[in-house]
Amino acid sequence: MLEKIDLSRSMDREEYKKTAPELRERLGALQRRARAARVPVIIIFEGWEASGKGTLMNELILPLDPRGFRVHYVHSSRDDNQNACWPPMRRFWDMTPPRGLIGIFSHSWYRLALDGISSPEERRTAYGDIESFERALALDGAVIIKFFLHISRKEQKRRLEKMDSDSSSKWRVSEREWSENKNYDKTAVKIDEMIQYTDRDYAPWTLIEATDRRHAAVKILASVTRRIEKRLDELSHSTQAPEAYAGSAVSEGPGGITFAPSVLKNLDLSRSIPREEYEKRLPKLQEAFRELQYELYKVRRPMVIVFEGQDASGKGGCIKRLTQKLDPRGYQVSPTSAPNDWERAHHYLWRFWNSFPKAGHIGIYDRSWYGRVLVERVEGFAGGDELRRAYGEINDMENEWSNYGTIIVKFWLQADGEEQLRRFNERRQNPDKMWKITDEDWRNREKRDLYEEAADEMMLRTSTTYAPWTIVEANDKLHARIKVLEVSAETVRQALGIR
Repeated sequence: MLEKIDLSRSMDREEYKKTAPELRERLGALQRRARAARVPVIIIFEGWEASGKGTLMNELILPLDPRGFRVHYVHSSRDDNQNACWPPMRRFWDMTPPRGLIGIFSHSWYRLALDGISSPEERRTAYGDIESFERALALDGAVIIKFFLHISRKEQKRRLEKMDSDSSSKWRVSEREWSENKNYDKTAVKIDEMIQYTDRDYAPWTLIEATDRRHAAVKILASVTRRIEKRLDELSHSTQAPEAYAGSAVSEGPGGITFAPSVLKNLDLSRSIPREEYEKRLPKLQEAFRELQYELYKVRRPMVIVFEGQDASGKGGCIKRLTQKLDPRGYQVSPTSAPNDWERAHHYLWRFWNSFPKAGHIGIYDRSWYGRVLVERVEGFAGGDELRRAYGEINDMENEWSNYGTIIVKFWLQADGEEQLRRFNERRQNPDKMWKITDEDWRNREKRDLYEEAADEMMLRTSTTYAPWTIVEANDKLHARIKVLEVSAETVRQALGIR
């Protein structure tokens, strides 16, 4: 692909002076409109070393309000020990701009595949993660604009020699730049592959002939204004109301599964354990799980444990017994409530990527990203298209975590309606537990059947080989706590090969 690009394209000074100011004026106005419409914009500059990324980025930001954009310079993801503590895409989720602002990237997540990966299979895996990331952001409303700045091998060498001979720019030329020039043809093959695998209608690549600065600057300005204008025009002409979610009765999931009878209604909720047995088994299981925590730390494997379930199903009690004997330096409990204003300004998965545990640590979620397909579905905060996308986005995220080595355990705690009512009344009458019961809990109880329907579909669509759901019969709290500890410990043993 790159060899077919005409790198002789140029623009004379007079044409540049006539064209560039008009584009800058339009871009400044578009920035204000995008901010008012809460449209996030992501602009990526990739390209050959010495292709002029810094100069052309300056040309782009000249008409912009500096309060409305942020520039990120991305080093290779493989030369940073801090970044090695998390899945590769985590730091890029953290960099995504909130709604209405612009994020400009000098190099980007494409360094994952272009730097340090020699295996084509590994690169394709990285491109798959990138595609999931960009698709999720684009479908959430982001405008993604990707530039690759192209120059010839001869032009790159000329520029590197010029920089190397100037004391003010010599520091910018290292062995890495010369190595890229030496291996230009091999790198070009990887770049062609990158464009082939990640050029999508929602995040297309624009190749910039960067030999002539004026031509490159105008093409970039024109491309950015065109893409933002297109998105704003789409919004202004959109009158369609969000589609309601029809439910799961005739929906198909992975492998043609039909969401028919409820898996929750068929549970044997009478399962219980005598207190004497519970008190005997609990400390042994806790001590065993603490030892497994140390094993996780030694091999730098993170673990994610998710707790979902109806109100008063015993999530807090299970979490307390699970963590009671753990080293507090090696785990974190993240209670999930309604997102705040800053969290709502980002993709709904943004806050969960940011709370992901470090390598060797345990992250425990008291409710989680599944609120998207539970609370937001039942309360009507997410429409049909959003919910349909959410299942795939969640599976993609958990798959990335699993590929990084994360051990994922997901629990749904189920107590029947009668037991839930008994616990509600107990909380209301106990001064030490009154804080646990709210008007919202009573409102949610009225929608119990809707929540169960949503949970059924959630588990069928998102119970995967790498992140399966475990349903915990929770009418008896003692049984639930023992089962949570047993499943958590056994999952770690299997993952680490411990008998």
